[in-house]
Amino acid sequence: MTREPDEATVAAWIGLSRAQRVAMDRIEARLKAKKLPPLSWYDALWELDKAGEAGLRPYELERAMLFEQYNLSRLAQRLQKAGLISRETCQADARGQTLKITDAGREMRRRMWETYSRAIGEAVGTKLSVTEARSLAGLLRKLE
Repeated sequence: MTREPDEATVAAWIGLSRAQRVAMDRIEARLKAKKLPPLSWYDALWELDKAGEAGLRPYELERAMLFEQYNLSRLAQRLQKAGLISRETCQADARGQTLKITDAGREMRRRMWETYSRAIGEAVGTKLSVTEARSLAGLLRKLE
């Protein structure tokens, strides 16, 4: 049985939610100002880049990104249309597909990271010391 959250727990939840929303809004605004795609594109490209030559099945990418399938399907279509990923027939299951990042996708991810990393620095790095950031990261891992 769960208990009602105390005041401190509610305050932590509100602070976490607001901080995430503010940071994400600022990051998205920075990307848009540089005429770069939205952050979801970066996240997909990053996961596919980490996967290497093997690529990822759509359900694997979905799991890594925590997107609903219909969102991932549309996102994959947009990335493919932009030439940033390719779809290949899965060797283990001819009915399935594997998504792979292209060279253009790697370049886009690199370009996006220039803006994204600066925005992370502004959202977190200018507000917390390295020690505070490490502490916060440790606390947030407990919530996963």
